[in-house]
Amino acid sequence: MSSSRILMVPDGLAGERVDVGISRMLGLSRTRAADLVSDGHVLVDGQAPARSTRLEPGAMVHVELPDEKPAVAVRPQIAEGMSLVHQDDDIVVIDKPVGVAAHPSAGWSGPTVLGHLAAAGVSIRTTGDPERQGIVSRLDVGTSGLMVVARTERAYTTLKDAFRAREVGKVYHAVCQGTPEQPRGTIEAPIGRSPSHDYKFAVREDGKHSVTHYETLEDLQGATLLKVDLETGRTHQIRVHMAALHHPLVGDPLYGADPTLAARVGLIRQWLHAMELTFVHPATGREATYTSQYPEDLQQALDSLRGL
Repeated sequence: MSSSRILMVPDGLAGERVDVGISRMLGLSRTRAADLVSDGHVLVDGQAPARSTRLEPGAMVHVELPDEKPAVAVRPQIAEGMSLVHQDDDIVVIDKPVGVAAHPSAGWSGPTVLGHLAAAGVSIRTTGDPERQGIVSRLDVGTSGLMVVARTERAYTTLKDAFRAREVGKVYHAVCQGTPEQPRGTIEAPIGRSPSHDYKFAVREDGKHSVTHYETLEDLQGATLLKVDLETGRTHQIRVHMAALHHPLVGDPLYGADPTLAARVGLIRQWLHAMELTFVHPATGREATYTSQYPEDLQQALDSLRGL
């Protein structure tokens, strides 16, 4: 369910960006207004605008306001294996272990990144959904590695803009089954929800534009260690794109991996780790790069694949 608002741009907002105008006309936070534009819930004179579109006086703005989902409280809880890679007044970079969600949600009772930060005394001072405070991008529960969380409204808006503009470097390491035909390449294929399973995603003509770059780091027995650079950041993007090449990630039976191979190397989740994050710090304006190492379960599985 959602509600609609149709607004005429007053002279006083002429020349303002569309997200600023919506924020002022509806009394929303700038971040909330920007999200509505980015998610396709805004039309200006019948056309979907960019966030940077400038408003003209008298233009008709149609805004769909999706019903807010009930908030899920952030429960302070230390997540075993979580480490803080960097912390300052504006951001915190964490190395997330497998089995930890980014934020609380209905049906999830396990540890979360935000719950860990709350328990560790790291304050988050941003507007928006209470259960998603500061989250500018997420890692799946089953994926480990680096995440950045904004601590202030300025950092949140700046980092959100950087992720949307694809100005954040996101490097993953992954182990896929078999050997890709080309040792390096680019997969450009739209991704949307699977028509048969709500919890899966698939390459679909009507999906969102998705681009994955990969290169071989090491040939293994029956598998390949890859460096993966994400140009876009769709849910399950690496898993879906590698499965589309018929080289699903080792340990990922949801997308067609051989469960017997995962069992032989002692792996109970997909071999995928967020290794590196590079972005312009929202306060200092200087580029920063943060790096991670393989967690124990992935390192052991990799060693086993080397020894097969």
